[in-house]
Amino acid sequence: MIAKQADSNSTAPAMRRPAAFLDRDGVLNVDHGYVHRPEQLEWVAGAPESVRLLNEAGYYVLVITNQSGVARGFFDEAAVKSFHAHMQNVLNGKGAHIDAFYYCPHHPEGTVKAFAMACSCRKPRTGMLEWAAREWPIDIPRSFFIGDKDADMAAAAAFKVRGIKFDSRLHYLPDLVRQQLATQKSPQGPSHP
Repeated sequence: MIAKQADSNSTAPAMRRPAAFLDRDGVLNVDHGYVHRPEQLEWVAGAPESVRLLNEAGYYVLVITNQSGVARGFFDEAAVKSFHAHMQNVLNGKGAHIDAFYYCPHHPEGTVKAFAMACSCRKPRTGMLEWAAREWPIDIPRSFFIGDKDADMAAAAAFKVRGIKFDSRLHYLPDLVRQQLATQKSPQGPSHP
């Protein structure tokens, strides 16, 4: 089982485009440890601008996040969905949007029986990426994954997309996104909807 939360304003995609797969905690929001309440949202510097840049470049923007706090009993799936809805609302106010959120609520050492399992969706496995590719017409060779952990890079490598390791202490996310967009651009530029 993989959990997904689509943007309620999105329509079924029709055109093949590259995707920017983004980890959540540590890439979009500051990772304070098991962040799940709207008031805990603290954006990584430049994160909303980065999402907007990807939107404007014609990329699908898809969040791929492990949320083992569900399996550990720290919060439930409703809290994850509420946090994602809050992120989306704030982004919408800044002219940006996430096309879909994919999250894995599992962990093999969880305390909530329904979620205490090894699964194919928890990064470094590729289940969430595979599900996204089934739901969106993604141009995989032109896609990339920005993450802050080795598990993100391993998932990107296994899925055969470029992995970009991000560290908010060393990088400014919009600069990293602009650099990636420039290197990924085809002679005709990115596809647009």
